[in-house]
This record gives sequence, C-alpha cells and structure tokens, in this order.
Amino acid sequence: MENPSERSEKRGQTMIGTKRVYEPRASEDGTRVLVMRLWPRGIRKETVDLWLKELGAELANLKAYKAGSIGWPEMRRRYLAGLRRPETRAALERVRALARDGAVTLLCACEDEGRCHRSLLAQALARAPLAAAPRRPRKRAAR
Repeated sequence: MENPSERSEKRGQTMIGTKRVYEPRASEDGTRVLVMRLWPRGIRKETVDLWLKELGAELANLKAYKAGSIGWPEMRRRYLAGLRRPETRAALERVRALARDGAVTLLCACEDEGRCHRSLLAQALARAPLAAAPRRPRKRAAR
C-alpha cells in the first residue's frame, strides 16, 4: 500500500501530498499549504507558503471529535459536507490551481494522518479533476 504522505506522478498530474506541519520542509514539497483554522504553536510563518483556514476542520467538530462526542465516521461526514460550502469552494479551487502549476503539500498538526482532515482533503482533491475549470457555453444571440 502506498504511503499517503508520499507524492507520485499519475497521468501527468502532480499529486497533492500531505504531512505534519512540524516536519521540516523538503524540496519535493512544492507549495506548502496550511489547512488549519488556528495557527499551530511554535510554527514560524516562513515554513508555510499559504494559509487556507477555510479548509481546516470546524473547531466545534474538532472539539467534539477529540472529546469523544462524535466518532471518526461522523467527523469525516461533517468535514466532507463542509467542503461544499461556498467559502470553501474558492479555497479548493486555489489549491487546484496551485497543483496544476506544481507540487502542493497540505499541512496540519494532527499526528494520525489516517484520522485527520488533511487526508480527507487530499482524497477529495484527488477525486476532482485538476484541469482548468470548464467554460460556460456562450449564449447565442437571438436572430
């Protein structure tokens, strides 16, 4: 099984990687995008290229998950539902645009990547095409 934090090339598309924000920068990281609502402790701004807090897990959901009030399946459902909100769509498109131009690494402080929203985000972006947004059909002039 492939390590989800590794990056690979498939059909000419740059895959979006993930890692903990506390891991040092690597040359293959490309654009490092922090996807947390709050800035992580001890992290200098120079270690992150872009902060898209809109793509972080909602704080209420994160607190409920950490407290055990909701399980991972519910946390996953809520996070993915949140990606459909208008304010997150613009942030998603920004990550897609960056990925079209080169490598992107999504950063979060969670230790367990398998139970972290950054892996859900990477999977959601992998399912959606990184190609340019489709053009709207032109309206034909009335004759």
